[in-house]
Amino acid sequence: MRTGAFLYILGWFLIFFSVTFFFPGLISLIYHEPVWPFIYAEAITLVTGVLLVLLVKPEREIGYREGFAVVVFSWLAAGVFGALPFVFSGHLGLIDALFESISGFTTTGSTVFESLEELPRGLHFWRALSQWLGGMGIIVLSLAILPLLGIGGMQLYQAEMPGLTKDKLAPRIQDTARILWGVYSFFTVFEVLLLLAGGLDLYEALCHAFTTMATGGFSTRTASVAAFDSAYLDYVITFFMFVAGMNFSLHYRFLKGDLGAYFKSEEFRFYLLIGMAAVFICMFFNYIYGTYSDPSLNFRYSLFQVWSVMTTTGYGTADFDLWHPACRYLLLILMFFGGMAGSTGGGVKQIRFLILFKFIRFQFRKLIHPKAVEIIRYEDKKIAESIIQAILGFMALYGLFFVVASLLVCAQGIDLITATSAVAATLNNIGPGLAKVGPTQNFGWMPDFSKLVLTFCMLAGRLELYTVAILFSRSYWRGARKPTWRF
Repeated sequence: MRTGAFLYILGWFLIFFSVTFFFPGLISLIYHEPVWPFIYAEAITLVTGVLLVLLVKPEREIGYREGFAVVVFSWLAAGVFGALPFVFSGHLGLIDALFESISGFTTTGSTVFESLEELPRGLHFWRALSQWLGGMGIIVLSLAILPLLGIGGMQLYQAEMPGLTKDKLAPRIQDTARILWGVYSFFTVFEVLLLLAGGLDLYEALCHAFTTMATGGFSTRTASVAAFDSAYLDYVITFFMFVAGMNFSLHYRFLKGDLGAYFKSEEFRFYLLIGMAAVFICMFFNYIYGTYSDPSLNFRYSLFQVWSVMTTTGYGTADFDLWHPACRYLLLILMFFGGMAGSTGGGVKQIRFLILFKFIRFQFRKLIHPKAVEIIRYEDKKIAESIIQAILGFMALYGLFFVVASLLVCAQGIDLITATSAVAATLNNIGPGLAKVGPTQNFGWMPDFSKLVLTFCMLAGRLELYTVAILFSRSYWRGARKPTWRF
């Protein structure tokens, strides 16, 4: 482990990251708000980055161990330095600011703010921009970086299935990132235009387009999207949540002229089936138990909330915590499904569940026909045993994270439903949970220790667990070399 290698790269990351504070600072200037919180944050971030670059001697080679450190510490650094404007503006303390910042960059959307209307526009824009940057970051991470480290949802595509290896978006990571940025920006601009057509001003349209395409869910309103009370806006945002929860390599192929790209993907068909089945189940219970007597309202709110939860966006147009318990339980299950691999969505990912269900069916068949020779297939291709093992291992680690984190939050005296749904909401990067952290509530009232546990859940869930967990391994740090200083 060459500590100097990732520290030097981290320094350059902070230098580039410091530029992002310019944009919310500009918004503050336009609306005559204090700009110095962003100036201070930019200066501290820039100086820290420059010092690391100047003091640490770069390494010639970077291996897998350094790769894990670069990924985790870059995301952590974004959260830590991204918290500075909240602190300097006087709106949040250190722990709350870290929670809010990590929630932004991991596109979780959980918030400690009780009333969002009181925030300056500059801070609102920073919250939205942090999610937009984090959303693009996770796409590049999952499509280009994690597979090279041997982990992540897209390793399934790398090993046996159609995806980057065979489709070759681009031969180099830099070119792949450029292509994905183009697709991501295209859909963001498209949504901005449609939101403007729905009556939002440019500022509101930008903030909500940023947080929709990132499946982040930060809104400028305390009541979230419900504050606009517009069927048109609900359907527009629902569409783009659905788009953001899809594999972005499929978008690229579609935009390049492969009109059947989506339905050729077995994962997409599974994603669509699960989502629409959940919509109709929620509609059924909402109608039977009188939650919505108007069929159009029933469809509108059920459609929005199902895709908001399953894509891990976390927007709200209705207080689903008041829905029938069967609907609430279904939405809790959907939190774990998440989006497709290679999307901005969080959660376990659709492809893991799809292959897990195939594996369960395979086991049933083996019990009934022990002498039969069968294989598990995905898109008519055999799934390697190593992929199955990786999925089972991920599920086991995920369960361990969930149980331990829930226990730690419950130990703070928080009720079971609130605690477990808070962990589910943060580990899956959803945003709102149930009960005291429901869609009309916030996380500001929770004890600081619980906030730190949930902050860790956000980071671990966003980075596919293994990336973070491996840094706690003693063998990972064994033989670590101290950085070589230039002076």
